[in-house]
Amino acid sequence: MEIEAIYGDLPRLETERLILRKLTPADLDDMYAYGSNSEVTKYVTWETHQKRSDTKGFLQFVLDRYEKKEVALWGIQYKENGKLIGTIDFVWWKPNHSSAEIGYVLSHEYWGKGIMTEAAKEVIKFGFEKMDLIRIQAKCFTENIGSARVMEKAGMTFEGIMRKDMFVKGKHHDVKVYSILKEEFLAKQAQD
Repeated sequence: MEIEAIYGDLPRLETERLILRKLTPADLDDMYAYGSNSEVTKYVTWETHQKRSDTKGFLQFVLDRYEKKEVALWGIQYKENGKLIGTIDFVWWKPNHSSAEIGYVLSHEYWGKGIMTEAAKEVIKFGFEKMDLIRIQAKCFTENIGSARVMEKAGMTFEGIMRKDMFVKGKHHDVKVYSILKEEFLAKQAQD
């Protein structure tokens, strides 16, 4: 499977409450609203956006990736109000190994409502059904309890802790690793 086959034109995905779609320049205000919130950025690898230009630069980076047909983000749009409330993506994809890793961020006001689990399940489904994946993993800092819960509720299994795996924001972090295999995903689909 070629990366361009999927990311040549990032497909729009839909769930009960969400639309997962390409970002556009019109998303700047919504993205800045959550990207500038230090509570949201506490457990991510990027710095809190201090100015709108920080968000604009990141948004342009993503738009350039769409143009180059590279692995890029889905914006998470909340159907009820049309707002962009976060992003989700495959942080990396190794087609030769049929494996990938997901990452995500969500606006603080939408935490605790099962929204990210809903988005993660849809992206996991897409990965197994359209990208020929055998394994999908996700990681979070050990202290990020909310993200660990998302992974568990999305059907992932805790594999262990990678000690001091990431150097982010001036310190080394222990990281929890979760994964789901295609056969586990298919077994769960058959149950439901």
